[in-house]
Amino acid sequence: MSIFRRLIISAVLAVPMLLTMFGVMLPGGMITETILATGVMVIGGGPFFVSAYKSLLNHASNMDTLVALGTGTAYIYSLYAVVAGLHVYFEIAALLIVLILLGQWFEELSKGRASSAVEKLLGLQAKDATVMRGDKAVKVAISEVVVGDVILVKPGEKIAVDGRIVSGGSTIDESMVTGESLPVSKTVGDFVIGSTINKQGSFTFEATKVGADTLLAQIVDLVSRAQASRAPIQKLVDQVANVFVPTVLIIAILTFTVWYVFLGASFITALLFAVSVIIIACPCALGIATPTALMVGTGRGARMGILIKSGEVLESARGIKTVVLDKTGTITEGKPVVTDVIGDHQKVLSLAAALESLSEHPLATAIAEAASDDNIVTQKVTHFAAISGRGVSGLIDDETVYVGSRALFTDQNIDTQAFEDDLARLEKQGKTIIIVGNKSTVIGLVAVQDQPKKTSLQAISALKSKGIKVVMITGDNAGTAQAIASQVGVDEFIAGVMPGDKADHVKRLQADSQVAFVGDGINDAPALAQADLGIAMGSGTDVAIEAGGIVLVKNDLMDAFQALVLSQKTFGRIKLNLFWAFIYNAAGIPIAAGVFSSLGLTLNPALAGTAMAFSSVSVVLSSLALNNTRLK
Repeated sequence: MSIFRRLIISAVLAVPMLLTMFGVMLPGGMITETILATGVMVIGGGPFFVSAYKSLLNHASNMDTLVALGTGTAYIYSLYAVVAGLHVYFEIAALLIVLILLGQWFEELSKGRASSAVEKLLGLQAKDATVMRGDKAVKVAISEVVVGDVILVKPGEKIAVDGRIVSGGSTIDESMVTGESLPVSKTVGDFVIGSTINKQGSFTFEATKVGADTLLAQIVDLVSRAQASRAPIQKLVDQVANVFVPTVLIIAILTFTVWYVFLGASFITALLFAVSVIIIACPCALGIATPTALMVGTGRGARMGILIKSGEVLESARGIKTVVLDKTGTITEGKPVVTDVIGDHQKVLSLAAALESLSEHPLATAIAEAASDDNIVTQKVTHFAAISGRGVSGLIDDETVYVGSRALFTDQNIDTQAFEDDLARLEKQGKTIIIVGNKSTVIGLVAVQDQPKKTSLQAISALKSKGIKVVMITGDNAGTAQAIASQVGVDEFIAGVMPGDKADHVKRLQADSQVAFVGDGINDAPALAQADLGIAMGSGTDVAIEAGGIVLVKNDLMDAFQALVLSQKTFGRIKLNLFWAFIYNAAGIPIAAGVFSSLGLTLNPALAGTAMAFSSVSVVLSSLALNNTRLK
């Protein structure tokens, strides 16, 4: 039976008994009251007694032990009082059960709100897809889509699964997955994410990931696992609870003994003081302090496109003092672009693009895209030749044209002196320079560089403002590394690092402080695993994402900063919750035990139950406040 149904039934049965507290006699008298109280104890309190009994069999105790003892003592004494003709306290036992169930229901509601991120993500999934079967477009259930299917997407439709566009183009709203508010333009060759919304334009795409392999499914799985995980600090909570519960029982026995034996109080007065101690000390709030904060924190992260894999990650994040950033694809866009054209812009770019369009060099795409963006038409090339490690050559309008490195022009005895100042300046900036010329002279230069992402400077500045040391690591030469480092504000960089050596450098830095590593490639996986905290870019390889403790869906370095802050604030909230729950309960024990009764400050069992329920609710509200905490 659900907590809500138990609460409603218990409340309905308890209300008539509360009337007796105001002198109203129930029809049937004590028999009616006994029946009503028994119904509350069985229906509302039954699970508490079962849990307490199971704990006893395991030679342990838990918060249900205190609830069972407190309410059971009041109930059993009242049964005796019915026979002996004494005053009964059925209403106290019933009210305590109702109050405790009310607190648990509030907790359940709050947990539901905290985990709503997963439910919302699940609700985003597309239900069907329009699949091309030959020349026909056939609508099928999402479960029938397989890898390799070509799927048609019309304006306003949800994209069924992950894939790559094969024809057409559009702008797509990816905010529900990445948190990015602006629609993203997509064209042939671009990847699309399942369950995102096509805004305008039609296109077809080939399904590359379906079912549990889609990005949305992986996000749901990651968030679900994180919310079900336990932070290591929870082990300390369990140890405290195992000592706290027996201690409370001893205090309750001492309270009864002191009042009844030494202070001459009546048996029932001493008993009520003891029951109040048991109820006020019930550590329900201790039990929910960690999971509620964990659920809210990871849920908020999911909505922002920051996936925190477990409670252990939160604890790791709190001590991070050094962040190591992979350069390519993390700080930079991961693809080179043309930054400078020296000489006659159109002529230089036209010649370079004409030759590079026939080349397989990684920089060729950057030059071709630059020419296309400037609407430059390339000319026909004949007698094309690739000169290994140097560049390319070919005939354009019966003139031999060379495009390549300084070494190529040195080999051809072509003087580059006229452009030496520009060459030196661009090289100092860490850019790759491509020289364009003919048999007798240099015509111009094209500079190419992998540009920093727009938010990299802001993110690195934010990290440094928190007192975090930021280190860039790259396989590039020192000149290129220095140029990027100065652009984004990195104070320290490690250049010329072989792919397999990144983990060794992380290990060396760990000798001085706890280290987080941010990366995206296969070669980053060992470093992600070696670091105290691995943060993987969502655009990275599957192996890198698997090795990271945090995954950034948007590939935005600013999210690395926010992930650290969110993790630290979530863990800080867990500690605050635990402190509040423990101090609240501990401070209430002397009042419940009657230590301040001479000052008129006492807690009867009903008030103790109310205070205990408020403790749990306050912890839940504290956790929910994480949703509005500023991440700065």
